[in-house]
Amino acid sequence: MADDVKRLTRSRENKVIAGVCGGVGEYFNIDPVIVRIIMLMAFFGAGVGLIAYIIAWIIVPEEE
Repeated sequence: MADDVKRLTRSRENKVIAGVCGGVGEYFNIDPVIVRIIMLMAFFGAGVGLIAYIIAWIIVPEEE
């Protein structure tokens, strides 16, 4: 794979639990705190935030 290809990975440096929000923030070039707030709103609003986080934790690889 080429070096310039951007891949979604879990962050090792910017993580609180598993690095999912940090990885999404790095991928979309936004602050991971914003991603965490969106995930919390999804969790408390519709209840899907926790399920989405766990699924991402399982399927998104950790950065090398």
